[in-house]
Amino acid sequence: MSVVQFMVSLDLSVVNVGLPQISESLGFSEVGLTWVIHAYALTFGGLLLLGGKIADLMGRKRLVLMGLCLFGIASLAGGFATEPGHLVAARAGQGIGAAALAPAALALLTATFPSGQERVKAFGVWSAMNAAGAAFGVLIGGLLTEYAGWEWVMFVNVPMVVVALALTWRIVADRPSGDRGRPDVLGAVLATAGMGLLVFGVVRTDQYPWTSSTTLMTLAVAVVLLAAFLYVEKTTSRDPLIRLGLFTHRSVVGSNLFIFLLGGAMTSAFYFISLYLQGVLGSGPARSGVQFLPFAVGVVVGSVLAIKLGGRLAPRMVLAIGGMLTGIGFAWFSLFTADGSFVADVLGPSLIASIGIGLCLGPIASLATGGVPAHEAGAASGLLNSSRQIGAALGLAALSTAANARTGDSGTLESLADGYALGMTIGAVIVVAGVLVALVVLPRTVPGADGGGQH
Repeated sequence: MSVVQFMVSLDLSVVNVGLPQISESLGFSEVGLTWVIHAYALTFGGLLLLGGKIADLMGRKRLVLMGLCLFGIASLAGGFATEPGHLVAARAGQGIGAAALAPAALALLTATFPSGQERVKAFGVWSAMNAAGAAFGVLIGGLLTEYAGWEWVMFVNVPMVVVALALTWRIVADRPSGDRGRPDVLGAVLATAGMGLLVFGVVRTDQYPWTSSTTLMTLAVAVVLLAAFLYVEKTTSRDPLIRLGLFTHRSVVGSNLFIFLLGGAMTSAFYFISLYLQGVLGSGPARSGVQFLPFAVGVVVGSVLAIKLGGRLAPRMVLAIGGMLTGIGFAWFSLFTADGSFVADVLGPSLIASIGIGLCLGPIASLATGGVPAHEAGAASGLLNSSRQIGAALGLAALSTAANARTGDSGTLESLADGYALGMTIGAVIVVAGVLVALVVLPRTVPGADGGGQH
């Protein structure tokens, strides 16, 4: 399951560095090129809730196997793309596969390790692979783009799919939910359409400003659809996509709020750091990728520390410590200058922030599914992934808008550095807000989410 999560996280960032070469090779327009990213984000974010529910109904192992096959085929097709439409369709296929994989894999992990120190260890390993996938994506994307060609940012998934298929096949088959009931088709349609439109409206703010009629109308329709979805879930006589009773769990509410905030800040940080390295410090794709290595190493270190602390501290305290370290690292990044250097401006804050992120990801996934009935683990996992994806889309759009407003039209290195610094400052504030959520909303103890002790 960690291999699966590494691959899904990797795919969120591995393509970014290769975009200029992709544009030149396939003849993308400037606007069309953004759909290489948007196609994945839309299908992934829009289908996560549905993927979580299907995992509960069909069985998590079966859905992981199906999702892996689709993800692998789409990756292969994307590498062989000869025109823009082919690659965008392949990226959409990857997003559908990932929407099946992510909640099913997390639910399977939850069912396999229901409580105790083994759960802490399992989620520690999973979280290390989760965040390392995003960080290594920049490194791998840069090296492959520069030395092998952009096609390999798609092909790289294929061997990982083969390994994950072989490992998943050996897992003892899990049982699907015994009481299937009648499927909530209307709820599924409303949730998928609402989530998809929400992500669609946010990711297009680079073309249509937040105050434009296009963006406002898209977001308004998304809100109406999601409100209708909640009403249907409350009143339906069918098997709901998300049982609203899940939101009576403080651990579920707090975990989703925390990952929403952390996801927005973390995704934006990867974006600003990459732009600063390449646009201000002048690093090439491969060198920028290598400079992300300390970040990846720090995430692994943080995940190991989370395992060590998991048996001694309440999960929310581990989150608070991780969040504060992440916020300190992001605040340090906000000192970006035009005449800076990798060692002075990037290395130190990378280590602090990445250790903090590593401390957060395992406990938050464990908390979001701890104490949730076994037959709803997939739904809870889908909800957590949805919160992270929506947070990432909203955070990146909002923070990049603020950074662009600070940069203005001058395009000087000084103005670029100022814009990226502002984005990191806002990111630090968002992470601190997440720490407050952890301390105020999350309960002191969550069944099945701690290291076996009572806190």
